[in-house]
Amino acid sequence: MAASGITVEKRGRIAIVRLDRGDGRNAMSRAVMRELTEVARSFEDDIETSAIVVTGTAEVFTLGYDLKDTETQKLSDMGLAERRRHLLAGPRMCKAWEDLAPFTIAAIEGWCVGGGVALAVSLDFRVCGGTSRFYVAEIERGMNMSWQSLPRIVNLVGPARAKQLAILAEKVPAQSALDFGLVQEVVPAGNAFGRAMELAERVASLPPVPVRMIKADINAYANALGAATSQMDLDQYALCQGAEDYQEGVAAFLERRPAKFTGR
Repeated sequence: MAASGITVEKRGRIAIVRLDRGDGRNAMSRAVMRELTEVARSFEDDIETSAIVVTGTAEVFTLGYDLKDTETQKLSDMGLAERRRHLLAGPRMCKAWEDLAPFTIAAIEGWCVGGGVALAVSLDFRVCGGTSRFYVAEIERGMNMSWQSLPRIVNLVGPARAKQLAILAEKVPAQSALDFGLVQEVVPAGNAFGRAMELAERVASLPPVPVRMIKADINAYANALGAATSQMDLDQYALCQGAEDYQEGVAAFLERRPAKFTGR
């Protein structure tokens, strides 16, 4: 296992990518994001793998962006150019997964928060356990939802539900996530990975080239305007980072108290 807690296992035409940091949080540090990006890119020239299952632990998919990460805490002291370079880690990771030719499936148990939602919606299909919960918490930390994830969320759930997730920051249980269209299947708790593997085996049994062709056609249509409509979200995040509300949102989270936002 890598220091980041990411492992890759191959079973015939199926690959399994697992994030297990061993801390019950599975938060996405910048090192984790870089490694997940490299894992995705390792499949770019792989013509043997038909399906990839991305999963966390039996208790949590990921609690999202790691605000306690030492690299993250240094961002506010960086110049704008350096900060923008560091902020590319999240969108690069999601784009690397979205652009893959193999069919990708998220197997989700427990909480899937913030950056975890951004990663999950970059994949082709999402299966979750019945006790899973989804939470786009960025706005409550004084941030915008970035990583070019909003067009992907809108593609799945529509604009009103996307606002419910990203503005109202509702904690969405598994059945509601299914009703919204955020996930495609809900199974009994503890069975998400097993069901994802069944789907991966089905994909692996099909002719691999047409699978890739059909996926590419669907994604080309669905994502045609995604980059154009979200290309500013990284700079919006950098702008938010300089605001008092961002500092208050992060401090309130770390101190486990309600935030008091002022618009400053």
